[in-house]
Amino acid sequence: MERPRSVGIAWYEPGDYARIREAMAESGLPESYATWQMSATQVEREVSRSGVAVARIRIEPETFLAWCRAKGTAPDAAARAAFVRETHEAGGG
Repeated sequence: MERPRSVGIAWYEPGDYARIREAMAESGLPESYATWQMSATQVEREVSRSGVAVARIRIEPETFLAWCRAKGTAPDAAARAAFVRETHEAGGG
């Protein structure tokens, strides 16, 4: 399988983090925004070092929840990954 030239990574703004955790109870997101940000930044660095460009895809809670409703899916980790992939492929970020 060929390595992608770029990938999207879910990104949250500090003010959105509590709401997104509340909306995605089964998301596996850490309680603390700082903990999440440290982990996400580390993943971003590791992927970049492998030669793959990383695009931060902002997940705004109400936009994401509306997307889930339109798709008929629960707001969980799988939906988050699909949202990021779809947004990235559409050139969003």
